[in-house]
Amino acid sequence: MDFTRVIAGPMCTQMLSDMGAEVIKIENPDGGDDTRKGAGPRAGGETGESHFFMTFNRGKKSVALDFTKPDGQKIVHKLLEKADVMIENFRPGVLKKYGLDWASVRDKYPKLIYLSISAYGQTGPLSDRPGYDPVLQAESGMMSVNGEANGEGLRHAIAIVDTMTAIHSASAINAALYARTSTGKGQQIDLALYDTALVSLGNMGSYYLIGGDQPRRAGNGHFASAPNSSFETSNGKIYMAVANQKLFADTCKAMGHPEWVSDPRFSTIAERVANKPLLTSMMEEVLKTDTKENWTQKFRHLPAGPIRTMKEALDEPEVKRRGMLKTYKHTRVGDVPLIGSNYHFSDTPVDDTHPPPALGEHTDSVLKDIAGLGADEIKALREKKVVG
Repeated sequence: MDFTRVIAGPMCTQMLSDMGAEVIKIENPDGGDDTRKGAGPRAGGETGESHFFMTFNRGKKSVALDFTKPDGQKIVHKLLEKADVMIENFRPGVLKKYGLDWASVRDKYPKLIYLSISAYGQTGPLSDRPGYDPVLQAESGMMSVNGEANGEGLRHAIAIVDTMTAIHSASAINAALYARTSTGKGQQIDLALYDTALVSLGNMGSYYLIGGDQPRRAGNGHFASAPNSSFETSNGKIYMAVANQKLFADTCKAMGHPEWVSDPRFSTIAERVANKPLLTSMMEEVLKTDTKENWTQKFRHLPAGPIRTMKEALDEPEVKRRGMLKTYKHTRVGDVPLIGSNYHFSDTPVDDTHPPPALGEHTDSVLKDIAGLGADEIKALREKKVVG
């Protein structure tokens, strides 16, 4: 049962849906998930479905249900009797008002896995604060290491904290389900965007903790590796990540300058970092003699590739060969192109073939088949505006 909105929770449950979970998305009858009203392109035109919502909600069953009303809460409990997992991303304390917080349901459903996503966690002095991805990027220090060396810290254009939280959420749910096979018990999982942002700092966090210094911003480059940056060619840029001595030797050979390897200014990573402007200038002088496409072919066995636009990236034949683009037939707006799942299991393939739902598309079928309500009961609930 999915009580989440926006990115982190919906992306998590979409991943679980791809892996075979039956996901029932509970939405407010008055508008549904916040992202249904999002700005930007809409599938089917101005009155169609938001690209934002379509990105994170394929494969789910949408139930338009007002759980703030007692009759709505009764339906939630009927569904929880059958559920393995409940995931929510309300501020701590909100669901307590409706008897749907962990403390209220844990004894009724002892096998339930209950995952709570919040900005700052379920406990502590900041737990009541709201939070969105860019704010967490700022507060966690993530923004301070992103951007040009002499510019201001920048946020990642992708909602990276939400995305990482979604991945950790799916992983944690699967771990809790596996633990249940031996304990027979469910549990609550407390995942904070703030904690996830800190974990995502990776070696940047350790750089400060161990060395005591603020990691330097390096734009498209890398403060501790070279050549590791974007480079101009005759018709655009490529990115190269040459992280060790063998790769540097192979790169120099591919560029027609094997002598650079023995040049004392570039013979070690430390020397290459110290002499990065000179090395960059020498490399670009050579790279500008040919196109990014030809250099990509010459660097086929090296970590290098063209910096593409979104069109170039998604029109790339390899994207289709990997089965990453799919067209979904939405019940309200027709065909919608979306990026599919990146999981490729040999024996249990994912099922990412089902479109995102229209608001309340599955209300009647879920209430009938899972909650066990009759047609007259559903009609009465609709008249009372409990369901949409």
